[in-house]
Amino acid sequence: MKVSVLALFSVVLLGLSRATPAGSPGSESRASKHLRPVLSKRQEFNQGQPVSADGKGARILGGTNKQLDLQNPDNLGAQSTDNGVVPNLKWSFSDSKVRLFPGGWVREQVITDLPSSHDIAAAQQHLNKGALRELHWHRVAEWGYVYAGSVRVAAVDEKGRNQVDTLQVGDIWYFPKGQAHTIQGLDEENEYLLAFDDGNFDATGTTFNVDDWITHTPKSILAKNFGVDESIFDTVPQKDPYIAKGNVSKPDIDSPFGKLEGNSSYVYKLSQKDVPPAPGGGGTLAIVDSTNFPIATTIAAAVVNLEPGGLRELHWHPNAEEWLYFHQGTARATVFLGGAIARTFDFSAGDTAVFPDNSGHYIENTSKTERLIWIELYKSDRVADISLTQWLALTPPEIVAETLKIPRDVVDKLKKEKQRLISARK
Repeated sequence: MKVSVLALFSVVLLGLSRATPAGSPGSESRASKHLRPVLSKRQEFNQGQPVSADGKGARILGGTNKQLDLQNPDNLGAQSTDNGVVPNLKWSFSDSKVRLFPGGWVREQVITDLPSSHDIAAAQQHLNKGALRELHWHRVAEWGYVYAGSVRVAAVDEKGRNQVDTLQVGDIWYFPKGQAHTIQGLDEENEYLLAFDDGNFDATGTTFNVDDWITHTPKSILAKNFGVDESIFDTVPQKDPYIAKGNVSKPDIDSPFGKLEGNSSYVYKLSQKDVPPAPGGGGTLAIVDSTNFPIATTIAAAVVNLEPGGLRELHWHPNAEEWLYFHQGTARATVFLGGAIARTFDFSAGDTAVFPDNSGHYIENTSKTERLIWIELYKSDRVADISLTQWLALTPPEIVAETLKIPRDVVDKLKKEKQRLISARK
């Protein structure tokens, strides 16, 4: 029979404690002498060391980034339920190269940064007052969320319909594939999240800037096309400015071919909506997809605000990968890939992540005082999730009890309604 060293050690300790009756000479010194090594063993994950309470692991002696180790205790093995090999599913915008421009900056997360993110690429973009993300279009759809300041977007579709609109913090835009558009900063400082429905966003032939096109077109052709003299184009920037300085424009523009409004609008004013508490009482979950924002047919979104200690319940998404951007707070999530394979990740503000198509997961707010705010995106026309609890509650209870080897009365008490955000107070 194989017996672990720890088990043998426990047996020895038990025998020694029984061999010397309590109160007899030497009993206190003998017991404390042998018990102290076991009682003093503590996990060291919160100290940035891969040492578990049951004695597994050892301190790192080589080079390591102590701050990263402290921020990511689950990378050190803190969760004993993790198993197998799961690829990296996390990228921080702080690890992205910032590109500086006269009117602001941008930093991206594309598939070369996070290879597991096939469906979505993203960026944080900053515009100073009056600065312009120059006139352009994409081979892919663009989605945006304002989280600081305010911006003005302008767009024209293939029918000549146009839209000029102002977005505040919390508002969203969606430009379908190939639609001409621009963005301008209105406040002193303005910043937003951009997302695109292709992880390989930096590939050639994805973004087309108008001045770049004009400078690479013969001036004789430009003159003939626009009906002007060739010299008009002598001052067009030779180098793509990307984000240029500018003055705040006036929103007045004619719409002789109609406006992009109603179901055709490229803008959703989430800041003006009342978002009710989510089932479970742990916060709010605002869904913005084609059911309430009809033009957004390839990117569906949820903006989530979770109370301290709260839990985004165990679930999965049947229709797409889940891409995430953590805007505020700290979080933990375990991703289950089937086949006894799972890995836990720690997140903080500025992190992005991707949960593979149909993978099981949860998200927990690990702060005791700060709310956790994040955005979920899906390359789909709708947000869809399947709740583990609801599935079990709506399955014949005998089957659930037999499968999980749990009491039938426990199954009977499972909630039949999704508990999307579970309050820590419950």
